[in-house]
Amino acid sequence: MITQAFDSRTMARMQEALERACLLLPTGGEHSARRMIANKIIECAQRGNTSLIELTEAGYAASLQLAAGADDAGDHDESHDGLEPLEFMPDHV
Repeated sequence: MITQAFDSRTMARMQEALERACLLLPTGGEHSARRMIANKIIECAQRGNTSLIELTEAGYAASLQLAAGADDAGDHDESHDGLEPLEFMPDHV
């Protein structure tokens, strides 16, 4: 469980990084896009990079990758099926 892997301050920074990164997406981030970005943020944190700057950069890179892929490939929903829900993602997405 992700909440057990990180302290509350890191979780808060991860949430903020996710929100910032989703601002770069044209629609603000569909659920599958948010999940992909969140996974990249988690990977960054698991490597020990837990500052807001590092987490946000990881999220921005994922957003830019999605935006570039959207121009080329279209819908990204299918590539992220089967992922477990991420607990730091808001439920209202």
